[in-house]
Amino acid sequence: MKDLAESTESMEQLATVWRAMVLDRAPGADVRDLPGIAVRWADCRFAFWNCVTLTEAGAGPALAARRLAGAAEIMRSKRHPGFLWLFEDLLDDGARGCLDDAAGRAGLRLAFPGTGMAGDLLPVPDPVHPDLTFVRVRSDDQLTAYADLNSRAYGFDLAEGRDGLAGSTLWKNEVYAYLGLRDGVPVSCAGTVAADGRLFVALVATDPGWQRRGYGEAVTRKALHEGARATGLTRATLHATEAGAPVYPRIGFRPNSRIRFYGLDG
Repeated sequence: MKDLAESTESMEQLATVWRAMVLDRAPGADVRDLPGIAVRWADCRFAFWNCVTLTEAGAGPALAARRLAGAAEIMRSKRHPGFLWLFEDLLDDGARGCLDDAAGRAGLRLAFPGTGMAGDLLPVPDPVHPDLTFVRVRSDDQLTAYADLNSRAYGFDLAEGRDGLAGSTLWKNEVYAYLGLRDGVPVSCAGTVAADGRLFVALVATDPGWQRRGYGEAVTRKALHEGARATGLTRATLHATEAGAPVYPRIGFRPNSRIRFYGLDG
């Protein structure tokens, strides 16, 4: 997973998609491109919309340490917590070797790992799952159900997920967001959105009580199928958590960039 071009693509997809997501949630949000740091911070209760990322390729130990300190300073200035998304393969070997020490000195702690993935895999067939029907998110009630699935899957309070999505016109109109329904009850969800010639997969979640039944894969395939059909795009990208990562190669994605999610220490 050391293809620099694909690691750069993964980071740039984050910066592009999160610009739209953050501005949709908070028109006065902090959206800046600083030297070596992209800020995409809605400062809302949904931590995934509060993001900074390092943007330079080939940063060595000294430069990486300065950028980590700068990112942490930005994070400390905010009301609500969020994450530094660090695309590990953008750093040179020396910086990767001392990353834990540098992050600690900056006051950052590793929250969880992730993986950037991409593939020239579209279109995918319209999926069929024996337990599920699929519905596109068009109403506020459906969007609330989508938010609640994410909160349950990622361990957030329901109010936090709703603060990230409730009332969004973007998610009801421009994101190809789908719920997977079992007997009429939402149990899984996934969305795709066009970004710089790719279809980006966002906020895939399955209710913890219904996991390991293929529901997340099925609804992701539905969001990819409908997004590709509407846009004609053939390449897709995503950022997976460790728990979700095994699903996506089955669809055709290839891991290409290691990601570390850092929060403030204390």
